[in-house]
Amino acid sequence: MNKSTIEQLDIIKRGSHELLVEKELESKLNKGHPLRIKAGFDPTAPDLHLGHAVLLNKMRQLQDMGHHVLFLIGDFTGMIGDPSGKNSTRPPLTREQVAENAKSYTDQVFRILKQEQTEVVFNSIWMDKMNAADLIKLAATHTVARMLERDDFDKRYRNNQAIAIHEFIYPLIQGYDSVALKADIELGGTDQKFNLLMGRELQKHFGQSPQCILTMPLLEGLDGINKMSKSLNNYVGITESPKDIFGKLMSVSDELMWRYIELLSFESSATIQQWRRAVEEGRNPREIKVKFAQEMVARFHSARDAEMALTDFEARFKQGALPDDIPETIVQAQENTLPLTQLLKLTGLTTSTSEAMRLIKQGGIKLDNKKVEDKTLQISQGKTVIIQVGKRKFAKVTITK
Repeated sequence: MNKSTIEQLDIIKRGSHELLVEKELESKLNKGHPLRIKAGFDPTAPDLHLGHAVLLNKMRQLQDMGHHVLFLIGDFTGMIGDPSGKNSTRPPLTREQVAENAKSYTDQVFRILKQEQTEVVFNSIWMDKMNAADLIKLAATHTVARMLERDDFDKRYRNNQAIAIHEFIYPLIQGYDSVALKADIELGGTDQKFNLLMGRELQKHFGQSPQCILTMPLLEGLDGINKMSKSLNNYVGITESPKDIFGKLMSVSDELMWRYIELLSFESSATIQQWRRAVEEGRNPREIKVKFAQEMVARFHSARDAEMALTDFEARFKQGALPDDIPETIVQAQENTLPLTQLLKLTGLTTSTSEAMRLIKQGGIKLDNKKVEDKTLQISQGKTVIIQVGKRKFAKVTITK
């Protein structure tokens, strides 16, 4: 195995969860020609965040090594619905919804991927040409017992929960996509392993060299507990403003920072290890967090935006300045006064009054730039106040009758 192959394997495996099969990938790399790198995206939620970027970053690294990316938008499978490790199926989309979401994807992915080395493909191109007989022949390549090896199908079967026939079709189609594209490597999250393996088996069935599989971890959100998700509001969107991206990343814990850096930074492993040693020897981890936050802003916006985001952050949180773009809202009060805890919930700054009380106790609430210590504080009708929750949430609130 030559040195360039060793280096490529090190980069490919960095931050990954599992590589199947390494010896096969080594053989493919040794041939010295660009590999076809496939990753599929069902356009059900087209707003990309850093959780998606874990996979996209790995694709970009493969592009930097000279390989060709097949960005597959599952417009056909998006109209079927897929459980994807959940206990119920995704709702199927119409062609119009799929087309709209697909455009949003392509508008965003080139903030990470190189456009000249990316081929955007739609699986409707080959699936629309299949007739009923073709689909039945495809279904005949696998048994129900094999399908029930998929973890979520097995759990639902054991719990007497319904599994629709079309759900068995989904992994077959995703696998057939690899046949149609002659993929050398397919990337996916750890929750997609069964479907990725299906591609290997179908390629063998159709006489092709089986693809290698690279699974990437599911990134935790800003809370450090749950998978990054827009619905949980623990995400960093790649199209968010530079200030928001920078501020959110500066808010993550020092421990979570290292996981984000490992999965998302393009800095070398040697540099990251050097940072770790420096922090262990007493360097402030905040300095490393700033470097990482600036790298992310520069990638999704520009180097100039990264510098401005840092300047803004330091002005707000080191010097106590307030941002210029504080959102304004009006809240009606039935009484002459309104408890601050209730106001925090009504404005969406906290999810509940109990969370508001906890944050006040922890010193995490400011009113007109002064820390609130009284959990029973009342705000009078007719007043306009500026509320700050933590380091990043602000609201200018007017209380009316």
